Amino acid sequence: MLLHLSQHKPIHFRANPYQYEQGGKAFKDSSTLSRHKIIHTGDKPYKCEECGRAFKWSSNLTNHKKFHTGEKPYKCKECGRGFTLSSYLTRHKRIHRREKPFRCEECGKAFWRVSTLHTHRRVHTADKFYKCKECGKAFKHSSTLSRHKKIHTEEKPYKCEECEKAFNQSSYLTKHKIIHIEEKPYKCEECGKAFKQSLNLTNHKKIHTGDKPYKCEECGKAFTLSSYLITHKRIHTGEKPYKCEECGKVFNRHEHLSRHKIIHTGEKSYKCQECGKAFTVPSHLTRHKRIHTGEKPYKCEECGKAFNQSSTLSTHQRIHTREKP
Repeated sequence: MLLHLSQHKPIHFRANPYQYEQGGKAFKDSSTLSRHKIIHTGDKPYKCEECGRAFKWSSNLTNHKKFHTGEKPYKCKECGRGFTLSSYLTRHKRIHRREKPFRCEECGKAFWRVSTLHTHRRVHTADKFYKCKECGKAFKHSSTLSRHKKIHTEEKPYKCEECEKAFNQSSYLTKHKIIHIEEKPYKCEECGKAFKQSLNLTNHKKIHTGDKPYKCEECGKAFTLSSYLITHKRIHTGEKPYKCEECGKVFNRHEHLSRHKIIHTGEKSYKCQECGKAFTVPSHLTRHKRIHTGEKPYKCEECGKAFNQSSTLSTHQRIHTREKP
């Protein structure tokens, strides 16, 4: 009892009797000092018997073990999703509240995760720490370098259960799966256009607002998405990082390489459910579907005539301008 009292009293006196010799930092109790020392020694005494990974703190090991057991005791009341750690749940709740507490002092952009803010800050510093030994290309994040390396190894660990198509990134597989789903739950209130992903709707909305925050320093052209600006910059640099292993042809955009590869494979994975006709690229399927629906989204402002393809509208507009192709 007296021991507990002696440990408790320094709280009121703000005394820090336990001092670390090297840094001079002081603590209220000896256990906190012991934990602090591990920072300097680098000791990781708590080891996972399942995978061998070591940790500085026993609490970190306890949390880590949940990944092996699959235990997710922290559940979101809003959507029912479970999490291994309470901190993960706290972070997840911000999605429902649309809360973004971490703001960039440089440009004012806000984020719901502090790690995302740290990653974003590199946009302003233009630092690229992680370099590929194979081709010399540098990246801002180690995770991006890890993903990039799969291009050289041709590793494709993420496989679609529906059609067995494989991908080198889990995000590509997630996007691909949408091909098999017809539902488009995200609808634009401005024009009624629907999307399969919320991100696509967010990007689409910029068409109506005219917001183009990403500007090219070389020519002044502005873009709605940062990815469009990155792709555009290759026009000035002449960079063509995507190479076809079959014939050696190079491209400045990954989707151009993907489309090109179909020439060699002859694969037609995008099938019309109405008539069974198959296509090599999804945009061709989308265009084809308009034959069945009768949809004509491209309208001439001059005479009001509508078309099911933008190219047909462009050809038609020459009637009014008297331009000869």
